[in-house]
Amino acid sequence: MGTKLLSLACIRGTGAGDGYSAGLLGRPHYPSMPKYPKGVLVEVEEATEGRVLLSVSGMSCSACAGSVEKAVKRLPGIKEAVVDVLNNRAQVLFYPNFVNEETIREAIEDVGFEATIITDETSEKSTQICRILIKGMTCTTCSSTVESALRSIHGVHRAQVALATEEAEVLYDPIIVNHNKLMETIEDTGFEAILISTGEDMSNISLQIDGPWNDFSINMIQESLQALPGVVKVDMDTDLRKCSVSYKADLTGPRSFIKVIESTGSGSGSDSSGPFKAKIFPKGGGRDSHRHEEINQYKRSFMWSLVFTVPVFLTSMVFMYIPGPKHLLDTKIVNMMTVGHLVRWILSTPVQFFIGRRFYTGSYKSLRHGSANMDVLIALGTNAAYFYSVYSVLRVATSPHFEATDFFETSVMLISFILLGKYLEVMAKGKTSEAIAKLMDLTPDTATLLSFDSQGNVVNEEEIDSRLIQRNDVIKILPGAKVASDGFVTWGQSHVNESMITGEARPVGKRKGDPVIGGTVNENGVLHIKATRVGSESALSQIVQLVESAQMAKAPVQKLADRISKFFVPLVIFFSISTWLAWFLARKFDGYPKSWIPSSMDSFQLALQFGISVMVIACPCALGLATPTAVMVGTGVGASQGVLIKGGQALESAHKVDCIVFDKTGTLTIGKPQVVNTRLLKNMVLKEFYELIAAAEVNSEHPLAKAIVEYAKKFRGDEENPVWAEAQNFESITGHGVRAVVQNKEIIVGNKSLILKKNINISIDAEEILTEIEELAQTGILVCIDGQLTGVLAISDPLKPGAREVISILRSMKVQSIVVTGDNWGTANSIAKEVGIDDVIAEAKPEDKAEKVKELQASGHVVAMVGDGINDSPALVAADVGMAIGAGTDIAIEAADIVLMKSNLEDVITAIDLSRKTFTRIRLNYIWALGYNLLGIPIAAGVLFPFTGFRLPPWIAGAAMAASSVSVVCCSLLLKYYKRPRMLETLEIQGITTV
Repeated sequence: MGTKLLSLACIRGTGAGDGYSAGLLGRPHYPSMPKYPKGVLVEVEEATEGRVLLSVSGMSCSACAGSVEKAVKRLPGIKEAVVDVLNNRAQVLFYPNFVNEETIREAIEDVGFEATIITDETSEKSTQICRILIKGMTCTTCSSTVESALRSIHGVHRAQVALATEEAEVLYDPIIVNHNKLMETIEDTGFEAILISTGEDMSNISLQIDGPWNDFSINMIQESLQALPGVVKVDMDTDLRKCSVSYKADLTGPRSFIKVIESTGSGSGSDSSGPFKAKIFPKGGGRDSHRHEEINQYKRSFMWSLVFTVPVFLTSMVFMYIPGPKHLLDTKIVNMMTVGHLVRWILSTPVQFFIGRRFYTGSYKSLRHGSANMDVLIALGTNAAYFYSVYSVLRVATSPHFEATDFFETSVMLISFILLGKYLEVMAKGKTSEAIAKLMDLTPDTATLLSFDSQGNVVNEEEIDSRLIQRNDVIKILPGAKVASDGFVTWGQSHVNESMITGEARPVGKRKGDPVIGGTVNENGVLHIKATRVGSESALSQIVQLVESAQMAKAPVQKLADRISKFFVPLVIFFSISTWLAWFLARKFDGYPKSWIPSSMDSFQLALQFGISVMVIACPCALGLATPTAVMVGTGVGASQGVLIKGGQALESAHKVDCIVFDKTGTLTIGKPQVVNTRLLKNMVLKEFYELIAAAEVNSEHPLAKAIVEYAKKFRGDEENPVWAEAQNFESITGHGVRAVVQNKEIIVGNKSLILKKNINISIDAEEILTEIEELAQTGILVCIDGQLTGVLAISDPLKPGAREVISILRSMKVQSIVVTGDNWGTANSIAKEVGIDDVIAEAKPEDKAEKVKELQASGHVVAMVGDGINDSPALVAADVGMAIGAGTDIAIEAADIVLMKSNLEDVITAIDLSRKTFTRIRLNYIWALGYNLLGIPIAAGVLFPFTGFRLPPWIAGAAMAASSVSVVCCSLLLKYYKRPRMLETLEIQGITTV
């Protein structure tokens, strides 16, 4: 099971330990989107995580390392585990609330290895994730070469290179190595490297500066910017007149930079403007522009190749059958050399060495690093045809009797067809990432910035570039306009269409204090919003980062292609040479009749054509693209449906799921509990009763506590933010309740087990009330004041719409459903019965949920866990697939492999169905890619020739090779037309919008 992510930066001192039940979690809210998929580390606050370095003895191979890694990751609370088999070490990031160093060490020893904690090297080290665009990769051999080179760098913890996206994602220690070294390493392997992001915890912006550029002005601007608080780095590019600034968004922003630049050299007058003007640097240089540039390059190369290839084709294949042109082409120049020989030689040379030079450079770079890629096959095949033809022409030019046939058309047509195939392939690959492009286009180009006077009145409206928005800016959003930034409403009332982000079709009501997401559309009414997260911090940017990283993360099935790629090209070269030798020697020793040889060639030429055909028909690219293109399209489609899938491993695991464990509160139920009944067991004024328990519960973040406090507010009339009495000695008991001293009275609020634990007697009347409450699928909460049971609260959390239908559909998909909750047995059984689930585990603590998941896995099930809160995170980590409800807490979302943005249960079915469809597509891709090579290579080698007389000319073999890659990408692109299962269309399930 892959690495799970846990981000604890948002945890306060409460949450999971706020009482009642481990199944009830914090108040739902718009989550900060998960940043990276499974397999990628994220730096979090030092206080929330631990790090341990262990020496592991006895490991001898990668299988041993895998055993250790798997054993550690099965533990609850593991953020990341990296095992270095070469140095016999394991480094583990973990959360001390769930697991400790000794438990990790024992887990390693349990699988048969000796583990020792290294105490002097466990100091915290910051890590960063760098993303680099790599140009020039053609097959999995290229990506593997780059990946190996990056992994060999000291200070690099992990490197992933994706052929489909042409990107590298590198986790590294910036203290040891920097991103410039990473880029140099990539370029040393023979590929062009372009930095996308450094992974530093800061924002970056590029400004174009117009004005008198000289050494003095450049230094003055650089020093002025560097002096600003929050500015980390300033780079000046004199050629482009560009200034790049790295800064911390909570301290400064781009408008401050522009103001400083434009005031530089202005003199002492406050209103005077300087000689410089600054603006956001024009867009360009991103992955899309590089993709377009690559498409244009292949198009230009293909068109130029046609200019030379068409005449070569005509002179060798067409004009030879037309009397007039044939006579001209057969005219002898020197000895037996004809005009046709010379024309074809002259026309094919530019194609071979100028238009086709990319294959030479690619081959050289690949061979220089001890590997062989597709370029090697193409270069060998075309060179064999070209130089044999040159030899033939020179031979006939020097001999009055020797006659020979040239193969110039073979080399030029091979190159032309391969260029056409690459052109079509690059265009198709570009379409696999359309989902990301659509997400990135959601942000509006401009925004209306409001300025206020000291009384809070609007004094100015200014239209600015949306990239200039800074934290705490107030932005005006007109009806029909896009929300320019994440934030909250400070004034106005409207409905906002969030379907482009969450997939929820119904507009969501917004009023003062409500959160909004950048990129969504304001339906009606004017809103003023205060920006809280800008740039790379915004939900939209983080969704894009998640999808991009998901597309980077390799699915386990990709390992098949990676293993094959290591020996594919050398094996093909061996088969090609063997084919040539076999046919050539067979004729030498009369292995086949002379009548088999076409009249236009001899036995050597026939053998050479068979050898070249074998070399150029083999296609490692199709194998390399089979998985990543399908994963790219699948994750993109999922994002458009409101299902965020964190990479290939999540997809692969989800399609095997046969058992789903559901949390109750916030998952099967809406997650907004309400007090529906109060039963007092002592004579007491109800208002005084709620004044006491609200004073205790206001310190808790638990949803039940929130429900009690909200209900208590009703006794305060219209008071908006009531102040409650001070609670002393507040204590939260995980999974049970809370205790505090209010007005010199001990207040205990919690479930039955907490009351019994405190040795407080529960009367028969209270027992009957609890039973009655539980039979109604409600949660019973007991209240004790000064050791006396004083009252019983009934809290209800209604089922989500369509929950019963979803469970029924899962059953029809042969997926077992189980409820695991921290709530009492009575309530849990009632809810389970209502939705149609037979297996129930109640009163479970967070670690109990994880243990149940492991028990199911041990019995042979592939388990998915669906939850929404902090106390679900151990189970989400332990499960083969963790699914988090999008309206849940950040910790659950970061721990999960799949995030259900719409917060409804039907998307559980969508996630499983999409993963199954995606892996069906991957299987088809592999069947085609492997089948193509397994059938194509023997046919190209001439297996059918003795029986049918059919042989595959090299130029047709090259065309087939180019078509195979395009067909695999197009097969993956069919996933773009994915539709949810028809059975879901009959359900009218609305997402739950939490305010």
